[in-house]
Amino acid sequence: MSDIPLLLGHRGARAFTSVPENSFASFDLALQHGCDGFEFDVRLTGCGRALVCHNPKIRGVTVSRAQANQLRDLPQLEKVIEQYGNRVFLDIELKVRGLEPKLLAALRNYRPQRDHVVSSFIPDVLLELKTRSAAIPLGLICEKPGQLARWLGLPVDYVIAHESLVDEQLIAEVRKAGRRLFVWTVNDRRNMLRAAKLGVEGIISDETELLVNTLRPKLD
Repeated sequence: MSDIPLLLGHRGARAFTSVPENSFASFDLALQHGCDGFEFDVRLTGCGRALVCHNPKIRGVTVSRAQANQLRDLPQLEKVIEQYGNRVFLDIELKVRGLEPKLLAALRNYRPQRDHVVSSFIPDVLLELKTRSAAIPLGLICEKPGQLARWLGLPVDYVIAHESLVDEQLIAEVRKAGRRLFVWTVNDRRNMLRAAKLGVEGIISDETELLVNTLRPKLD
């Protein structure tokens, strides 16, 4: 395999539960393992902050209703882009509508020098972003065939498909359309090798150490 895909940590190094997912410590661990970057999730609080977290409720607090004195320990979107945008690939997943202005402001203020993608399951989020900024690289996340069926009609540069959806036909279709294909969440060695052999452009995994050791083993 001469063309190794981008190796990305899912919410950082999610398999390593000694550090919280979607945290600076988890992001740093994925990079220490040798990943090219990582995927992370963003939600909007009730007071208008863009916080890095996956679930809609954290420690009993509903993120969409949280105020400034709550969830202060969670990373802010701007800080993640500022700290990592110049040196690693970022897959910035927007979990909800309404984050578009915050995201675009963060990208203007801390313009990444490395490649990145703004991804979402929500087509309306991607359409709104493209309306506001034609140059922004976008990715549609797909877990089910019905979601995957929409990619060709959306202004996306990346198709980010669950591993169960990825086969040679999909890769050929995505490549013919001039888009890139990422696959998630690939957590075992056999499927990591399969994805790389198929020719995907990126692999997202919880098992960041296994991912790097499988596809970029160190030479003794």
